[in-house]
Amino acid sequence: MNHWDEIRTAYHVARAGTVSGAADGLGIHHATVIRHIDALEARLGVKLFQRHARGYTPTEAGADLARIAQVTEDQFSQLEGRLKGQGEDVTGDLVITALPGFSARLAPVLTAFQARHPSLRVQLLTGPRLFKLEYGEAHVAIRAGNAPQEPDNVVQPYLDVTVGLYAAPSYVERHGMPTADTLENHRFIGSSERDSRAPFMQWLAQAVPAENILFRVSDDISMREALIAGAGLGFSMRGSLPEMIEVMPPQPEWVSHLWLVTHVDLHRSTKVQAVLSHLKAAAQEWVRSDPSVSLP
Repeated sequence: MNHWDEIRTAYHVARAGTVSGAADGLGIHHATVIRHIDALEARLGVKLFQRHARGYTPTEAGADLARIAQVTEDQFSQLEGRLKGQGEDVTGDLVITALPGFSARLAPVLTAFQARHPSLRVQLLTGPRLFKLEYGEAHVAIRAGNAPQEPDNVVQPYLDVTVGLYAAPSYVERHGMPTADTLENHRFIGSSERDSRAPFMQWLAQAVPAENILFRVSDDISMREALIAGAGLGFSMRGSLPEMIEVMPPQPEWVSHLWLVTHVDLHRSTKVQAVLSHLKAAAQEWVRSDPSVSLP
């Protein structure tokens, strides 16, 4: 690859945030790092970094280059392991993306995985945005809703989560006890994403008038807090909020399907296969102890 050394240097600067950090990680002199960045920016005709007193911050172009370089570096590492007949070590960066509400389950699981592989650097990215695996934004995505359809992704069923429709005691005191027959008389907490992939949100959009959805949130953590505060009727994993009042029996169409998603280029790498096995083992443990989750 033409100028790979310069591209790899830019990736390490973006990751470390400083020239000295990149130089230490690559085992080269800091002057070489600066020379690589200057030469690459001149060749591309675009600024890759904003220089400031605290270090280097990637521009939009620099962030795009770093994402592609991360995938390429992972692929080179995978190839090197195969050629050498090795590849047994799980090292480097591991990026997992999931919904915020799933982080309470994932954090201890990933901590245990890191304890087995102490040189691993773990990032857990949460939020409603779909991180692009093809650009190297994550190694593994745990996604909810319908099966992801992006090309070149490997999609595996992971976990089914049963959710319920709840009201806070404070809401019931103010507005009365909701029933399946009186939903149109009540206030609801909905998603700020009008085309939410969550099946229970899709049900809500069809079953409840839009004018009844008076409180909207961007993620499941905010949903939980709004529900506790009594902002309206809202969804939560069954059994997770024992102080809440369940409004009606859970409907089959509310079940949230979770998927393990990886990019085909990295799916077979030792690191990705190791963490996938670890995540699947954790799911089996959850199913044994938590009736609100089940295997597909």
